[in-house]
Amino acid sequence: MLALTTALAACTPPAPVLYSIAPVQGAAHSGGPKVILVQQIGLARYLERSQIVRSSENYRLDVMSNDWWGEPLGAMLSRVLVEELSQRLPQSVVLSENGAVSSPADATIELNLRRLDEDATGSVVLQAQAAVSFKGRPTPVLQSFRLVAAPQGTGVPYEVAAISVALGQVADGLASTLAAGPPAR
Repeated sequence: MLALTTALAACTPPAPVLYSIAPVQGAAHSGGPKVILVQQIGLARYLERSQIVRSSENYRLDVMSNDWWGEPLGAMLSRVLVEELSQRLPQSVVLSENGAVSSPADATIELNLRRLDEDATGSVVLQAQAAVSFKGRPTPVLQSFRLVAAPQGTGVPYEVAAISVALGQVADGLASTLAAGPPAR
C-alpha cells in the first residue's frame, strides 16, 4: 500500500505557480472626466487560458505548463488598468464594467489586446487598440499601441514584470487622452 501511495504521489504534477500583473505608478494629470468606465477587455483567443503564454513567434505557441495567471487574464488586466487610471487621474472615479458599483459614465474605454508575449529577442510585446468615447460625442478617439518592454532578467517573473510595465504605458496613453478631453468638433 505504501508503494502504491508513493507511486501515485510521484505521478501527481506539482501545483502551478500563480502570477499577477502589478500596477505601476505614472504621472498624475489634472482634470479628466468625472466618471470613467473601463469596459471588459477583449483578448486575442490565444491568450484566453490559465497558463502564461511565453511567445507566439515562429508560428508556434510557447505556453508555460506550470506557470499560470492567478485570475482570468482579462479580469486581471481590467482590475490593474482601473487602478492605474485612478492613480493617474485623481479627480476622476474609474469604474470597471464588471464591478459591483455602477454610475453613468462621462467617458468609456474599450480595449482590445491583440498580443501580449515575448518576441524572438525575449522582449515583451503588447499590441492593443483602444477607443475612448466621451459622453455627448458620437465619434470615439481611437488609439493603437505597440509597446516593447525588455525584461530585466530571464524567466517568468521577469516576463510578468515587463508585462506590468507595458500595461502601465497603455494607462499613460489613455490617461493623457482622457485628461485632454473630447476633441473639438
